Amino acid sequence: MEVISILSEMDWAVVAPLLVIQAILLIVAIIDLIRVDNTHGPKWMWTLIIVFINIVGPIVYFIFGRRQE
Repeated sequence: MEVISILSEMDWAVVAPLLVIQAILLIVAIIDLIRVDNTHGPKWMWTLIIVFINIVGPIVYFIFGRRQE
């Protein structure tokens, strides 16, 4: 029950916006990855980076992964 007490003590006013930003970045990056034909590196690698590296992964994809043609 310790997890429940930790969750109830969290300041959700700080955590909730970060969760929303993470979700938006994740969705937009995955949609863009699906639509784009060419990336710097394999798409499976960018999928792993986007999904498993929170907040930073989608930003890294947009900076380094997309090919501008």
